Amino acid sequence: MRVNVKQIDGEWDLGFVLDQHSNVSVQNGHHANGHAKYDTDYTEVGEMVHQFKYRSDFSHVPALAKAVNAHLVPKLGNIDLVVPMAPSRTRKAQPVTTLAKYLAKVMEVPVELDFLVKRPGSPSLKDIETRWAKEQALKGTLSLARDLKGDGRFDILLLDDLFDTGASLDAACKVLRKCEKIGAIYVAALTWTRNS
Repeated sequence: MRVNVKQIDGEWDLGFVLDQHSNVSVQNGHHANGHAKYDTDYTEVGEMVHQFKYRSDFSHVPALAKAVNAHLVPKLGNIDLVVPMAPSRTRKAQPVTTLAKYLAKVMEVPVELDFLVKRPGSPSLKDIETRWAKEQALKGTLSLARDLKGDGRFDILLLDDLFDTGASLDAACKVLRKCEKIGAIYVAALTWTRNS
């Protein structure tokens, strides 16, 4: 798999993204529901993310998890557990949660599912364009469902599929830092948008 690793900065200790999401995307009309339609030339990683996130094709999860483990995890510090980013909407199978489970298995560390949660009915950030507007929409939407089991401090890997402005990951890290059992927070994302 071809990757183009990029370091990202934010409220976390260290973070990286595998590749750009797309090379070019041109609007070509609208769907019946009014949403814009695009002709998109995806990167290899971007195509896999698109397929598993929007087409429910989870066959790419092993390859994506192995790519994160091979290209991003070695750049980070010690990781005690994997935490998936809270899903933005309800799905039968959550893409990032599924990926986090597989990645944790590959890394041979625990995964904390449903630890970082988003309030039901929270607004979708997909159609919000500015960082400021996303920050406003995120206020009070993320929380921790429980405390971590065990003693000591745990260095975690926060996993997400797409890095855009960084507002969601920053908000998540601020909430995660409220847990006294969390030490370092590392971030791994699959793709970044052209504007980030």
